Amino acid sequence: MTINVGVVMDPIADINYKKDTTLAMLWAAQARDWHLHYMEQPDLYLDQGVAMANMSPLTVFHDPESWYQLEPVQERPLADLDVILMRKDPPFDNEYVYTTYILEEAERQGTLIVNRCQSLRDCNEKVFATHFPQCCPPVLVSADMQRLKDFHRHHEDAIFKPLDGMGGDAIFRVKPGDPNVSVILEMLTHHGRQTIMAQQFIPEIDNGDKRILMINGEPIPYCLARVPLVGETRGNLAAGGTGVAQPLSDRDRWIAEQVGPSLKEKGLLFAGLDVIGDYLTEINVTSPTCVREIDAGYDLDIAGQLMECIAGELKTRDR
Repeated sequence: MTINVGVVMDPIADINYKKDTTLAMLWAAQARDWHLHYMEQPDLYLDQGVAMANMSPLTVFHDPESWYQLEPVQERPLADLDVILMRKDPPFDNEYVYTTYILEEAERQGTLIVNRCQSLRDCNEKVFATHFPQCCPPVLVSADMQRLKDFHRHHEDAIFKPLDGMGGDAIFRVKPGDPNVSVILEMLTHHGRQTIMAQQFIPEIDNGDKRILMINGEPIPYCLARVPLVGETRGNLAAGGTGVAQPLSDRDRWIAEQVGPSLKEKGLLFAGLDVIGDYLTEINVTSPTCVREIDAGYDLDIAGQLMECIAGELKTRDR
């Protein structure tokens, strides 16, 4: 059976060939002789309630100089596709939400969306982690500046960050007695009008912010520890961190066991848990990365495992 795969992503011409996780997914799908179809957000639309798109047949190559080829655009219903990979990077803004509305129409007609549209909307990557308090450090989600100051005063060393950030943007560490706490909170909360997150600082960040990849609720047995630059508190690769692939610890596996059933229930087939020391800090559901780095460290094929999972999901559906 021919499987038609759509991908909604940022411009493929601008990706990082050496690191891009979406490209690994496309290689894995094409290796199974699945047909690829490329879309960007503006290509999707609703016409009289029918989810449509201007999509281009896509071929991908293992060539750092020329890794893709697009055929002429075709105007087709999204429901013609068996599966759509929603791989648009954050920010999770209104346009992202509108895109999930369009994809959801195809989902209602039987197309498998990875990840499920409602769960993409429901599971804010920072707030979702608080659903598992047994796994998290002390944490507060609030727009109340006094409450946030009290959190800092009680825990002394805290991280403040926006709920819609990515790549380490606008993350502040506030140490005991920091005279800038008020101005930091004024900026992040827009003077008390925007909700943010406060977390107790976890010193083990020096050993890396671990990304644990989950496929249908089960962890890949290896993770990527993103070790921050000297003097930095952010391990994000986008903030200059260095990735070190390593096996999961017992605590990592325990955290994955706590979170996994909820991911499976919510149709989050591919997710990334962020763990610092012994604590879960975020659950990435929009466009998790680090596949290529972990693959390289342990000769894995994580994207191939995901495609096998998708193939299994499709077999259970009557299309």
